[in-house]
Amino acid sequence: MTTATDTSLSIPTADRSIVRHTMSPARDVTPHPTPFTTRSVFAAPHVVADIRAEYTPGVHPPVDWESTMRFRRHLYALGIGVAEGMDTSERGPGGLDWTQAKELITQGNRLAQEVGGAIVSGAGTDQLHADSPSLEAVVEAYLEQLEHVESVGGAAVIRASHALVAAAKSEEDYLTVYRQVLSAATRPVIVHWLGTVFDPTLAGYWGKEAARDAMNVVLTMARDNESKLRGIKFSLLDEEFEKDFRSLVPASIEVYTGDDYGYTDLLLGDNDRGRHSHGLLGVLDPIAPIASAAFAALDSGNRVRFKELMDQTIPFATRMFEPPAASYKVGVVFIAWLSGHQEHFRMVTGREGMRSLLHLTDLFVLADGLGLFPDPELATRRMATFLALHGVS
Repeated sequence: MTTATDTSLSIPTADRSIVRHTMSPARDVTPHPTPFTTRSVFAAPHVVADIRAEYTPGVHPPVDWESTMRFRRHLYALGIGVAEGMDTSERGPGGLDWTQAKELITQGNRLAQEVGGAIVSGAGTDQLHADSPSLEAVVEAYLEQLEHVESVGGAAVIRASHALVAAAKSEEDYLTVYRQVLSAATRPVIVHWLGTVFDPTLAGYWGKEAARDAMNVVLTMARDNESKLRGIKFSLLDEEFEKDFRSLVPASIEVYTGDDYGYTDLLLGDNDRGRHSHGLLGVLDPIAPIASAAFAALDSGNRVRFKELMDQTIPFATRMFEPPAASYKVGVVFIAWLSGHQEHFRMVTGREGMRSLLHLTDLFVLADGLGLFPDPELATRRMATFLALHGVS
């Protein structure tokens, strides 16, 4: 057990032994209350569940709006923008429904306008519940959400649609739906290309099973709708593939990396050719203090310092996003709790048990090694309580 002033505790290891871990000092954090200039940078942040309310996890779970917005203030104070209502917010089956996501987007855009932060918001089709929706119904659902995002002063990220997977019969169906949706946008949007490594149920998206074949459809979509596109978020966890795609997409369209394993070099880019990815990443939620310092260094022209800082975080990110990658959200909420950003380790979906004790212990050690815990004593007490609840004392 620990006392109020302890900054060490006993933790389990993979060989079933127990070792003593001594906490690192907190990282010095320099505020950066304005967006960065050399890269567009968005975190896809989590939401905080209101666990004191009476509810069944996974069935219209209540949101602690105050804590959720406070975390976004934390990101904005570091210069990190917000990609609101994306996958990290646990939006979809078992998580936030469209009514809640709509409120999240409304509050998120209001806050962004208040503090001068950058924001984009997810527009999808998750209000559809039909097993076999028509293409017209998919378009109408997209347009409803796009209209709401723009009505609160925001710009949209067009999310991948499970309903479209069910409705589309060919690549032309995908191109037709995206053409109709993008034509209605009054502000440039980001299209999210989400691969099966994050969501296996999206197999066959863009009308193609193979990702390289799907790329040709995405490029056609991009060229046909270039004036409507700010960017494309590439979430396939394949660094070389992303570089290939980046070299082919029209130069006016930004590519946003979703590679939570190899983001350093993708964000840094090719200094000679001027091609690089921008950031729209779930991992920016927990590593925001380090990312802030790194992007500040990049803005000042210090590419070496940027790479040094971001490379430090790769082992942590790789562990957090290990297969099944979609379970990374457990680690995000866990680190937020240990960091003092919220008062509990519970998720709106009730899926906090979807990662092993050793996985979460490793994240704790890796995050501590990065100095990510602003209050090491608090992190120690909370981690000790967590371990005690799991039979480790």
